[in-house]
Amino acid sequence: MLKVKTKKAAAKRFKATGTGKLKRMKAYKSHILTKKSTKRKRNLRHATMTDATNVKAMKKIMPYI
Repeated sequence: MLKVKTKKAAAKRFKATGTGKLKRMKAYKSHILTKKSTKRKRNLRHATMTDATNVKAMKKIMPYI
């Protein structure tokens, strides 16, 4: 049986918590920041959990996480 390779792009963006949930950083924080409010930018700093609808696909492309 062959090993299943981890998609490295996904492995860099998602981390598993102790309970097996996937943690990710929020998007829209890389450029064009002048028109975004300070409150919006501050809220984008924090990590959040991956939505349950995507977890099955994420676990498939990251089998050892």
